[in-house]
Amino acid sequence: MMYFLKAMRNTVWTHYDAFIADAQALSAIFMLVFFAVKSYEMMAGDKQLEVMPLLRPFGLVMVILWWPVFTRMVAFPTDIVSNKTEAMFDGSQVQINNLRLQRAQLMNEVANQLMTIQAETETAKKEADTWYENAWESVKSSVKEGFAEVWNPIVELRNRLQVSLQLLTTSMLETLALWVLRICVYVIFIVQIIFSTILIILGPFAVAISILPAFRDSFTTWVARFISVNLYSGIAYLVLYVASLFQQYAMEAEISRYQELLAGSAPMEKLVAFAGNGLLSFGMVIVTFLIGGLTMLTVPSISTWVVSTSGITSAASSMGRGASNISRMAIKMMKG
Repeated sequence: MMYFLKAMRNTVWTHYDAFIADAQALSAIFMLVFFAVKSYEMMAGDKQLEVMPLLRPFGLVMVILWWPVFTRMVAFPTDIVSNKTEAMFDGSQVQINNLRLQRAQLMNEVANQLMTIQAETETAKKEADTWYENAWESVKSSVKEGFAEVWNPIVELRNRLQVSLQLLTTSMLETLALWVLRICVYVIFIVQIIFSTILIILGPFAVAISILPAFRDSFTTWVARFISVNLYSGIAYLVLYVASLFQQYAMEAEISRYQELLAGSAPMEKLVAFAGNGLLSFGMVIVTFLIGGLTMLTVPSISTWVVSTSGITSAASSMGRGASNISRMAIKMMKG
């Protein structure tokens, strides 16, 4: 999916020339207006001849003529940040995947142990309260063992279905939390592609209109917004890297607890108490997935901290407020 998003970004950026000709025509008109105003000011004696301000419109026109080169140059520093943070995230995923496999194996071992213990306890219960209450005491021990050998697999098969349902529920919840994280990541990258594409296509108008003194800051504002939007990917990978550290801690903590359940003292009591929770998971990994997904929705706000802009803040403020509201609701639900 990430490869697809990168390819889509490179593809849509090729549509930069949709309004280049119109922007060039507007820049020519605005240059005539600009020079007319400057000429009138000098003729009226309000201002003296200044060469450097007169060269500014020519520089802006050169930016429009070399628009694809200019946009790639502005995006180059943000691409460096994105590549480095992506490498950090990819490196952490190797260890995360290994821990995930180890945790899954331990979870299966706990499930198998639960199946065996439940079958043994079910058989003991049958021996204690069924039709053979008193008569069973006179039966030879070899017959008892034979009955247990026949009955245990039957009970274990039934309990296996029960434990399998717990495993299925746990797996579904973890998959759902993981997809919440993935969807949030995909949303941020798609929003970045949409915002950056719009800025690239309509950017020449911002450059052209900045020729006029009244709209002088439109070009610098566009540059700030473009840099801020292109920082989304770098910040997103950095957030994913920090979230992967949380996931690593949560998986290591759960792995140690699974190992204690299997090899610690009094494993039967601990396993029975653990199985009573309804899930074969401690929930720490699920929570880290959800926290990572909610944090991803704050990437636009974090980007405006790095590069201060006004337009992007208003465009992404609703997303940030939504993420804050969801996080507060999740905290209330956890406390409740």
